[in-house]
Amino acid sequence: MIGLGSYAFFWQHSELAPRRLDAFDMLRRTAELNAELFQFCDYAPIEDLTRDELARLSDLAHELGITLELGTKGVTPDHLEKYLDLANALGASTVRSMLYSPTSRPTLTEAESQLRQVLGAYDDAGVDLALETYEQVSSTDLVGLVEQVAHSRLGICLDPANSVAALENPRDVIARTAPYVKNIHVKDFAFTRRGGWVGFTLEGALLGTGLLDYDYLLETVRPNERGINQVIEHWLPLADTIDETVQLENDWNDHNLAYLRSKNVY
Repeated sequence: MIGLGSYAFFWQHSELAPRRLDAFDMLRRTAELNAELFQFCDYAPIEDLTRDELARLSDLAHELGITLELGTKGVTPDHLEKYLDLANALGASTVRSMLYSPTSRPTLTEAESQLRQVLGAYDDAGVDLALETYEQVSSTDLVGLVEQVAHSRLGICLDPANSVAALENPRDVIARTAPYVKNIHVKDFAFTRRGGWVGFTLEGALLGTGLLDYDYLLETVRPNERGINQVIEHWLPLADTIDETVQLENDWNDHNLAYLRSKNVY
């Protein structure tokens, strides 16, 4: 499936937005774009919803024909159990996480132990746990961790753009992680010269216009064949005004959905 994540509405659910979108609004906007998947990723308000609100959100997703996923940070057992509970309440079958959180930076050995404590419960619930590729943990270490734990519910959320900041070649990251991918974050990116030519800025780009070799990703990971969901995200810089930024965000969603649909055949 192809869909959107909360990062695709980053500015529209931020405090800067003139009309701030909530979780229900983002689902309705996703449905208006005829997308069938939405991932609440690093979206703190989801943790504050009551049981009744979670049930209503799940009901709305079902009514709109949208599959839900969740995303968070960290691998401490209590936190992953909390997100498994949220996944069960929402009917989500995937939780994406990152090895580190703002309050926890486990060693690989510690992370292995923590993951082993929760994967049985994830398996019982039929929920996959996908650890994201990013600059703070090398893709080699992440793959090694997944191989060491060796549990069918544990895999990788592939986001090749993130690892560029650690000087990893995106194609290498794609190839290395491909056998273990359970979820994909799709965003394009580019380097631009800063003013006065004093360095570069790594920022988002419309899909197909930047450095992401999406065709290689499709060929190597084979997401459609393997039933791996693809979630659109953006690194969209703040424009001169929030209104202009919101318009760009909507334009990027339109373009990126059209781009993925042109490349993927179900």
